[in-house]
Amino acid sequence: MHSIMPIFGTRPEAIKMAPVINALESSPHFRCIVTVTGQHREMLDQVNELFGIVPDHDLNILQQGQSLSAILTRTVDGLEKLFTHTRPDAVVVQGDTTTSTAAAIAAFYHGIPVVHVEAGLRSGDLRSPFPEEANRKMTSQIASLHLAPTSVSKANLVAEGISPEDVVVTGNSVIDALLATVGKYVAFTDPQLEDLATSGRKILLVTTHRRENQGDAMRGVARALARIADAERELVIVLPVHRNPVVREALLPLLEGIANVIVTEPLPYGEFTRLLSMAHFVVTDSGGVQEEAPSLGKPVLVMRENTERPEAVKAGTVALIGTDEARIFTEVTRLLRDPGHFAAMANAVNPYGDGEAAGRTVAAIAELLGVGSRIGDFTGGSSSNAPASPAAPAGS
Repeated sequence: MHSIMPIFGTRPEAIKMAPVINALESSPHFRCIVTVTGQHREMLDQVNELFGIVPDHDLNILQQGQSLSAILTRTVDGLEKLFTHTRPDAVVVQGDTTTSTAAAIAAFYHGIPVVHVEAGLRSGDLRSPFPEEANRKMTSQIASLHLAPTSVSKANLVAEGISPEDVVVTGNSVIDALLATVGKYVAFTDPQLEDLATSGRKILLVTTHRRENQGDAMRGVARALARIADAERELVIVLPVHRNPVVREALLPLLEGIANVIVTEPLPYGEFTRLLSMAHFVVTDSGGVQEEAPSLGKPVLVMRENTERPEAVKAGTVALIGTDEARIFTEVTRLLRDPGHFAAMANAVNPYGDGEAAGRTVAAIAELLGVGSRIGDFTGGSSSNAPASPAAPAGS
């Protein structure tokens, strides 16, 4: 059996790696050696527990106030030590975190082939999102196998000189994870959310954490949300606030204490997918939410000037609105007050996956290592097939 080492360290990576790990562990060809860096800790562990993933190795690099340089150097150093006594036949990294790029570099130094899941996303601006755009471009220079989520991502790679033979369009494994999770009933740990679930009120789900939005831009986001809450008293804004103190310092002083704003701690993935399915629409600067929400037919307003995920923008379910306070207020109230505009954006097009990305990923790795053949590429553009969020069990 060939040994495959998925390496990841953050909650978004864990969500997207979970279906791949489960598929690898079900394959007769592979022995899966799960390795986490601990770039995130509690949120990473929650996702692993949800999907039944028990890491074989944990570098546990997390330090209070860690810099990007510290994450990179501690990851490379930890993997250097690990690879001296555990040498996999291939390393699998996901996306564009500092963990994924550091793991790719460490594997390259040891002559280990790198498989890049969610390869080929590009915003066209090296500093936005930061540091993700640079991270994924560097990883593309190292990877032996590029698993692009869409044909657009494949075209980006080919335009940069990557051989088309080294690229497989798999769909995005986040849709595999979403479909596996959203159909299951998960109780909210926050009683405010459990009460909201039965209230019938419209919910605006907001997430924001990007480095390039921190500071004055994020304070403007908070002011816009406060204005929206005041103008739309029947609307409930739910903000699971990131643990980064810089994010909290920008948002909480302006939003805490407003009656129709619920600020929560970051939600475990199962709870978050339930909240996403309940939401009327979403305002976010997250990459993953741009993929998940359209799969549930939820309009998404993205607080960025560009996106490496243009497929849903083209489909009309995502709109780029930036971080200008006035524009956020205008775009949100338009979706609330213009039924035609809302209906046009709520078209449940799923350009990112069909729930079979993990299977295509494992088949592509099998071909890379000479023990199988890849299967047909994901073609994209189908209607959402995500199940509706289930009702609470009787008596709950």
